[in-house]
Amino acid sequence: MEALVHPAAISSPRPDAPRTRTAFAAFCVLWNLYGVVQLAMKHMGAREHLMPGGSPDLRTEVLSRTPAWMDLAFALGAFGGVAGSALLLARRRAATRVLAVSLVAYIALFIGDATEGVFAALGAPQVVVLSAVVAIAAGLFGHARAAAAEGALR
Repeated sequence: MEALVHPAAISSPRPDAPRTRTAFAAFCVLWNLYGVVQLAMKHMGAREHLMPGGSPDLRTEVLSRTPAWMDLAFALGAFGGVAGSALLLARRRAATRVLAVSLVAYIALFIGDATEGVFAALGAPQVVVLSAVVAIAAGLFGHARAAAAEGALR
């Protein structure tokens, strides 16, 4: 006697998976664009909007003494996040590599904030914000790796 297999039991992606991935990738583009805006505001003098804690004078002082490599890390993280999310939206395999660069850059920025006194000067709010940024970048990279492994990226 032949066993009947219900069509839902067959291992295949959920029909709503592409829509969910598309919505997630679109959200991530917007999230990372916010990072680009923060970077632009830092360099255009709107520093009081960049850091969540501390007085505007303290923020300005702390930000003006960070080394250039930290600005580069911030730029790579933010622009890499936008580009990687856009590639994910376009279902391109290159998204994984670009998002890996973004993640590494944000980790470097986190280390820089710790070693260059940014966390010490601005306190817990800055630690929380940058921890969230790193966690989201890691989640986005993990999502891209999973999508590539499933064959959803070309």
